[in-house]
Amino acid sequence: MARNNFSYEKRQRELEKKRKAEEKAKRKLEAKNAPADGAEAAQPDGDADGAEEDAAPAEERTPAAAPSSLA
Repeated sequence: MARNNFSYEKRQRELEKKRKAEEKAKRKLEAKNAPADGAEAAQPDGDADGAEEDAAPAEERTPAAAPSSLA
């Protein structure tokens, strides 16, 4: 009966862990550098005025417009 080569299997697991760790470190480095590249990274839709337009209706609301159950 053949025996398992545990040393080979262990080495393959270690190599896989190392590869995954390197990929994770690369992703983290890219994520760290991405916001520094430009302001568009902070706003994925690319519309700088979009946030201000969304906030305007909330500012226009008055307490009189609240439902009577909350008054």
